[in-house]
Amino acid sequence: MAVDTQQLMQEAEKLGRLVAQHPAVARYKSAQKAVADDPEAGRMLADMDRQIESLSRQEQSGLPISDAQRAALEAAQNRVVSHIKIKNWNLAQVEFIDLLRKITQTIQRQLGDQPAGGAGEGAPSGAGAPAAASISDAT
Repeated sequence: MAVDTQQLMQEAEKLGRLVAQHPAVARYKSAQKAVADDPEAGRMLADMDRQIESLSRQEQSGLPISDAQRAALEAAQNRVVSHIKIKNWNLAQVEFIDLLRKITQTIQRQLGDQPAGGAGEGAPSGAGAPAAASISDAT
């Protein structure tokens, strides 16, 4: 029996409501709010983002990045990742993304596209990710 798009969307809404009730989602939202409500965390993330953006523009214009600039960025990154609320946010994000990866893999297995326990292709990325999660992109 063929399934129409509307039926799939209804089931996806049900799944979305179930996912929203998972403890990993609550932990992620709570950790995200804790960072958003912490002026120091916000300042640290904004400072690191400004440094990354500045160095990226400098590199794109063909100017080399100095050792002092790299050291300053690394220091900012270290401050960010050692901040307890940001650390908790990153851990909660990993748990949340892992949940979404497992759901995606389960769906893909039903399609025959991926063996059980395979690499999480199609896993969500980026959207709503903490700035600290992109640290490796900067170096």
